Amino acid sequence: MSSKIDELDISILQELKANSRQSYREIADKLHVAEGTVYNRVNKLKEEGVIKGFIVNIDYSKLGYDLVAVIGVVVEGGHLPEVEQKLAQEPLITTVYDVTGEYDALIVGKFKDRESLNDFVKRSLCMRHVKRTYTMLVLNVVKDAHGIEL
Repeated sequence: MSSKIDELDISILQELKANSRQSYREIADKLHVAEGTVYNRVNKLKEEGVIKGFIVNIDYSKLGYDLVAVIGVVVEGGHLPEVEQKLAQEPLITTVYDVTGEYDALIVGKFKDRESLNDFVKRSLCMRHVKRTYTMLVLNVVKDAHGIEL
């Protein structure tokens, strides 16, 4: 990062996190700064990669994706990056983590039914260098945030 993140940047990020659809004018009014200041700061944060994008928070269960699975994957040594890349390309997989511990990777996916989950797990087990998987079904989502409090 080429410049320091200050309190104004944090305040702008908090405002965008609360409602990324609000205008720069609205943010400027709340923070008592000029609209141009907000515009310039947001552009700086985007250029530096602090702001990676603006997303819509979708309730996938309302689209029929009621089954969320967390899957631990064990991979043959030295092949983890290529397996993770293949898993990341799967359309129903939302997250791929490279982790320490019993598993080499943890993945999160959203599925419409047990059959689609079963198909995915079997496809994963057929992937070259995947030794085994361990699937956990999410019973209840207590918190599913896209970030932390700043």
